[in-house]
Amino acid sequence: MTEAETLTHITAIVTRILDDKGLPAPAITPDTELLGGELKIDSLDLAMLVRELEDVIGHDPFAEGFIEFRTAGELAKLYAK
Repeated sequence: MTEAETLTHITAIVTRILDDKGLPAPAITPDTELLGGELKIDSLDLAMLVRELEDVIGHDPFAEGFIEFRTAGELAKLYAK
């Protein structure tokens, strides 16, 4: 899966999370900060995002430990193969 395809999955999952909270989803780009930026998600939401990406994409880049990331693009790179 490419980074662009992974970013599409990230966008869909974040949009659903925000919709469930009754919040609008801003446009998500590779530079969108996942926590502390314009997205209104918290660390639990981020954990749900990572878990769902693992299910959709079929692998866990964090299997051997945490890898730091801040933006949607950085997370997409971790899952792209």
